[in-house]
Amino acid sequence: MLRCGAWARRFRLEGNTAIIHGVAKLTAAPVMATDLRASASLVLAGLVAEGRTDVERIYHIDRGYEAIEEKLAQLGAQIRRVPN
Repeated sequence: MLRCGAWARRFRLEGNTAIIHGVAKLTAAPVMATDLRASASLVLAGLVAEGRTDVERIYHIDRGYEAIEEKLAQLGAQIRRVPN
């Protein structure tokens, strides 16, 4: 997320709630998935970022989200798998 322009220190905790101050826009960047939830977060960040975001190691996504690119395409997302 930092590569896309997000700030890691712009949040605070209030009890069980995290208050996060976002940035005006994210920019595309090559990113690498490290686990299931982080992978999904990177895909969503890539969808709202300006430009093309490539997510490496998508096998993490496949472990927990069946046909995620098809489901997100129903919402207007443009996602495609490319061979390594």
